[in-house]
Amino acid sequence: MTHMTLARSYLGVKEAKGSADNPKIIEMYRTVGHHWVEHDEVAWCAAFVGHCLEKAGFTSTRKLNARSYLTWGEKVAGLEQAKEGDVVVFTRGTSAATGHVAFFLKATGSQVEVLGGNQSDGVTIARYAKSRLLGIRRTMRTDAAQQPEMKVIQQQLKDLGYFEVGIVDGHYGPRTRAAVLAFRADNGLGLSPDVDPVLVEALQQAKPRTVSRERAEGKPDGSRIVKAADAQIATGIVGMAGAAASVVVPAVETAERAKDVTERTVGILNLTDWLLPVLPWAGAAVFFVVILLAWKAKAARIEDYRTGKTP
Repeated sequence: MTHMTLARSYLGVKEAKGSADNPKIIEMYRTVGHHWVEHDEVAWCAAFVGHCLEKAGFTSTRKLNARSYLTWGEKVAGLEQAKEGDVVVFTRGTSAATGHVAFFLKATGSQVEVLGGNQSDGVTIARYAKSRLLGIRRTMRTDAAQQPEMKVIQQQLKDLGYFEVGIVDGHYGPRTRAAVLAFRADNGLGLSPDVDPVLVEALQQAKPRTVSRERAEGKPDGSRIVKAADAQIATGIVGMAGAAASVVVPAVETAERAKDVTERTVGILNLTDWLLPVLPWAGAAVFFVVILLAWKAKAARIEDYRTGKTP
């Protein structure tokens, strides 16, 4: 989504009346790092511009001062070169410190038409005199170039315990989306699937995901891997005991049918005296390996559950 598509989606958003505050405007302050703002009456034209830019993958000035955008991005020589979506800064009142910032739409006669926030207490399309124009700035890089490398984001999420990511492959699929949403929910960032500068900064400062005590000490209910491992362990124990005692029932009929052939072969090789006594123990060893592997699989599944790697 481009910053202008996002900006247009906010058309009609207005400050709340009375003591209430519009949560959409409060979120704009927070996107640009001003969590201290609690009321939508604080000047928010720069917060609106910064919010739209950062949600689209660009870095804003992260300031509430409209004139901070006079040194942001790339300078546009004049209105003749201006394009829709450029950032325009105007004077406001007689103070050299104050101003107004918005997104350029078009120039008409003696006026500049813009889409901005905090215009008549809302997000509107308005016109300002060209004589008030202080500067025009343009983003220096495309959205794709500004986006952080997805593999880095995925690995950071995984390192923090958000294993929903799955394979670190650089593709923003449903699993990565789930991990982003989970991270945002845990860190109070607002439920947005966007990979923006706010998310990137939070990932760099975040602590590992907390695993509840119940999960850290529990076992995955209904796990097919655990059930299969338990069945293999039980079968292995029975088989090992039977092999050691030479009473493995499923092998009796087969052994009888192959007895003559086996005795002739072993006799030819002169192995009868030492091989036959070893066979039960060899079978027991095989069952022991089966038990060991099943036990490791079960332990690994439980460990993955307790650390949050798997559901």
